Amino acid sequence: MKKIGFIGTYDKTDLLLNIAKILITMRKKVIVVDLTLTQKAKYVVPVINPTLTYITNFEDIDVAVGFKDEKSIKAYLGIAETEELPYDIMLIDVDNSSAIEEFDLVKAPKNYFVTAFDLYSLKRGLQVLSNLKETMNLTKILFTKEILKEDDDYLNFLSLGYKVMWNEYRIYFPIENGDWSVLAENQRVAKIKFKRLSTQYKDSLIYIVGEILNDTSETKIRRAVKIIERGV
Repeated sequence: MKKIGFIGTYDKTDLLLNIAKILITMRKKVIVVDLTLTQKAKYVVPVINPTLTYITNFEDIDVAVGFKDEKSIKAYLGIAETEELPYDIMLIDVDNSSAIEEFDLVKAPKNYFVTAFDLYSLKRGLQVLSNLKETMNLTKILFTKEILKEDDDYLNFLSLGYKVMWNEYRIYFPIENGDWSVLAENQRVAKIKFKRLSTQYKDSLIYIVGEILNDTSETKIRRAVKIIERGV
């Protein structure tokens, strides 16, 4: 099972569900684990009888809420500690340093730092990385209206002294009313729809999925996105 970390205090729930939707369309078995203090997935992902900890299935994506470590997820599923979880990919939403340690994300094949450029997202997001014992390689996922070198330079400045090695390339998502209104509507109707998302938003999703799979052509990923679009 491949673990992928999405770190920071910026809202990542819709992002992870959209990535998971592409992956399950490509016949991967995926679990999204919400380890955040706010547990937004509890409010966005429909569930009949929510408890303190639970796993629910949403559009063929398993979503886990309230768990502190992988051992507790295995116990919930009735799986021995020595066995692997029955998933190809685990997408992990993290906004606290203890979760990074519990899920051993420093050793994950890919980790992303997700932020916008408001000071709370930047400073509180970086605080999540403050207790790292080993250097973590991170790729920036940046939600912004404009691609400005000054913004990226400021993030680099704030992260000085942290045990972080930034990848040279960055992944941008547009902050625009069109995308946010589509995501809000998806939440209201409890569906994952791609049809009215901007091209740039979908291109960034495709790029991330390509990195996660790393042995799959972009053409195949775009084909999966087209299937999702036709299904709505």
